[in-house]
Order: sequence, then structure tokens, then C-alpha cells
Amino acid sequence: MVEIKLTYEGDLHCSAIHTPSGNTLVTDAPVDNNGRGLAFSPTDLVATALGSCVATVIGIVAKRKEIAVEGMTVTIRKFMSDGQPRRISRLELDLTVPLSGSHPDRKLLESAARSCPVNQSIHPDIDVVMNWTWQEG
Repeated sequence: MVEIKLTYEGDLHCSAIHTPSGNTLVTDAPVDNNGRGLAFSPTDLVATALGSCVATVIGIVAKRKEIAVEGMTVTIRKFMSDGQPRRISRLELDLTVPLSGSHPDRKLLESAARSCPVNQSIHPDIDVVMNWTWQEG
């Protein structure tokens, strides 16, 4: 169990403290939803959580297999629904992995990414697309 203490600061702005580490992050409502867009929005954090979870799980598997994936990048695009309720409708991830496309553990790493805890927690109505680019590091 992890505890996060969040305070609503007003004007659609929140701050959250990760109590085990003391790290703080802030959120702000997006411009298209009455905010100023000065920080990550709550739905931006969902997209960020997915990208960082995918990268972390790939890193765990790569470390276990003694495969170097440092320098891997993930670009996430978040799409919101046009109708009500307002929600995330699609998340697209572009993953660039510094390994050959013919690497023997390619399928293992791709499977690990799809099975990350955040991806497994995302509602099935949200379309999640992972685009892979494999290239020598």
C-alpha cells in the first residue's frame, strides 16, 4: 500500500505528495476543460503512467535477461472522447527500443509491455495501440 496526500489548491490546480519518498507533483486542468494547462492534467497522468509502466516492465525483463535497453523512448498520445462522458478514448504509444528487430527476446519484451499493471488496469473501452520501432543501439 502506498499513500498519496493530495491537496486541492484552488483554480483547478492540485498538488500531491508521494509519502514514501516525499516527492511532489502538481496537476492543472487542461485548457480545453476550463483550466490553464500549466501542468499535467489528471488524464495526462494516466497516459504517463502507462508509458512509464511499459518502459519499467520492459526494463525489469531486460535486466533479468541481461539485455541493455537504456535509451529506449516512449512517446504517448492521448485522445479524449468528443461526447459525454468526457474520458480518454485512445492511447497511442510509439516505442523505440535500441535493439535489432530480429533480437531473440523481442516477442518477450513486447508481451511484457502489453502485460504491464497499468495496461491491465485500463478499461477495455480505451483503445491502446503500441507502435514499435526496433533499431540497433
